Amino acid sequence: MGSKNKLKRFRENETFENVIQPTREEVINDSLKLKGNWNAEVFKNDKPLVLELGCGKGEYSVGLAQANPDKNFVGIDIKGARFWRGAKTALEEGLPNVRFLRTQIELINYLFDADEVSEIWITFPDPQLKYKRTKHRMTNPEFLDKYRKLLGNPGFLHRKTDSEFMHGYTLGLLQGIGADIVYAHHDVYGNEYTPKEVTAIQTYYEKQYLEQGKKITYLKCHLGE
Repeated sequence: MGSKNKLKRFRENETFENVIQPTREEVINDSLKLKGNWNAEVFKNDKPLVLELGCGKGEYSVGLAQANPDKNFVGIDIKGARFWRGAKTALEEGLPNVRFLRTQIELINYLFDADEVSEIWITFPDPQLKYKRTKHRMTNPEFLDKYRKLLGNPGFLHRKTDSEFMHGYTLGLLQGIGADIVYAHHDVYGNEYTPKEVTAIQTYYEKQYLEQGKKITYLKCHLGE
């Protein structure tokens, strides 16, 4: 994407009522008072709150919001030029139950309170294959602990990826901490029991992976108390 297009999207994001772009300092200092107040202050209702972490172009956040008007959704990514597409689509379609938040994933514990979230979706994260990149894997032990604290009971973590490595790595960690694995499969399009919401929505990159013949993995779990 050219720098001019990025700048244009950044400027347009600033005009979108469904986009929130706090500075790192505002997040850490809780200047926006978002933590614990998403439903009361942002969505103005008490519906279950669902996060998509590393939302990219926002296909899942928008698709889930369309399919579940009884839930609120927040797509989170540090790359605002990417989720611009999802935010624009949500506005064009008049979806009141989805917002986009530009921030680093590692800061979510500053933005959401304990038990405030009912579900977390992680779709096609970078597997960070090199060992020295372990701290950046979105299902490493540190991140899983953050998610566990945010999720209410019952609260579910969904993870969808084309990476067999990420699938196995995450399953191993979840089994090690005694998580309740509700569903796990290495080829969701080859399994008739795959939950509908897993195959009904496809991201930009997922479509490319499928065209290349890659298998898509998915798991759903409850992280426990």
